[in-house]
Amino acid sequence: MPIATAVRRGGQVYVYNERNQQLFSKSAGSRPEEGLKGYTSGAVSIRLGNTIYTYNEKGQMIGTQAA
Repeated sequence: MPIATAVRRGGQVYVYNERNQQLFSKSAGSRPEEGLKGYTSGAVSIRLGNTIYTYNEKGQMIGTQAA
């Protein structure tokens, strides 16, 4: 099911489908520069430390890149 929205609440990023069902959640870190960086229908990018992690709609990590 495609990603419809992703939001940061506190120290977590929550990812939802078009039916507003939670697909998964991931840590958003605690520093101001960390957290949700963006999302599409197929991926979510979250910065933790000096790395940006990209996850698919199943919550599986599909890539990393230096921030």
